[in-house]
Amino acid sequence: MTRLKAPEARKTSAALLTALTLTTAIATGGIASADTAPRSPGGWQESGSSTVNSLTGSQGLASRADGSLLYRGLGSIPLDLRTKGWSHVGDPDIADGHTVDAYQGGDDAKSKMFAVTTPDGKRHLYEHRLDAGEKLNNSFAAVSPDKQWLVSGEWGDQPRLQVFPAPLLNSSTPPTGGALPQAGQITLDKPVRDIQGCDFVSDTRLVCASNDASKELFPEDRPILQVDLAHALDGKPVTGKVTSLFATPQRSICRGTFETEGVDYDSARRTLRVEVVPPVPCLVVTSVYAYRPTTG
Repeated sequence: MTRLKAPEARKTSAALLTALTLTTAIATGGIASADTAPRSPGGWQESGSSTVNSLTGSQGLASRADGSLLYRGLGSIPLDLRTKGWSHVGDPDIADGHTVDAYQGGDDAKSKMFAVTTPDGKRHLYEHRLDAGEKLNNSFAAVSPDKQWLVSGEWGDQPRLQVFPAPLLNSSTPPTGGALPQAGQITLDKPVRDIQGCDFVSDTRLVCASNDASKELFPEDRPILQVDLAHALDGKPVTGKVTSLFATPQRSICRGTFETEGVDYDSARRTLRVEVVPPVPCLVVTSVYAYRPTTG
């Protein structure tokens, strides 16, 4: 979810154009991965994989009630929002048919924004003015199972996850858009780094995707993390216990730097999905790995 500056964006665009000839072969399985899929520890078993166009699907995903998937990428940003300075969209979530998107602006941004699109297609914008010490990053949106709270996060090393009233869904928020203050945050028992997305597995458990390849905080490379809350979110401060589940897959015919992106848990089908962008030039398509719980 790292937002590219202009020179980097031009390099990425060129790489995407260069790699277009690989799209069909990779997406249809015409080019095989150099590695085999390992069994994932941490209570999850890899159950399959697919690909999606990176232009419209590399930043995140969310499962709809019918089992289909909503994707987001740089090409998903509506023109009217882009012209307002919202140049990055993060990992989305869907609650009761409402799509919640996380947006951020440029390096001098003083606020972040969540857009809620109702089932009938109406879009409402909720802007959060940055608090003292808060980073401008807005990498993801995760709505709690009771549809009352929204969890998001900042880039870099963080001892917390942010909590907001769920825009539109929580009656304390304006019904047609407006200001969105923070609620009680989630204080983590150990720091996390470069969180790209989170989603709720239960009222008191989130699964999050980290793009941290250093192995300094956790033994896994780009780990999938579990955050267990002391109690369900209620708008007041709460603590969260962090454990590492497994390393994000890094499998591609292209060699170089991978990037872990969005994560989604489909509770109805008990399926966890994680997005990984492969190295240049294969980054034209994003890999989506699916997991099923090994217990329960």
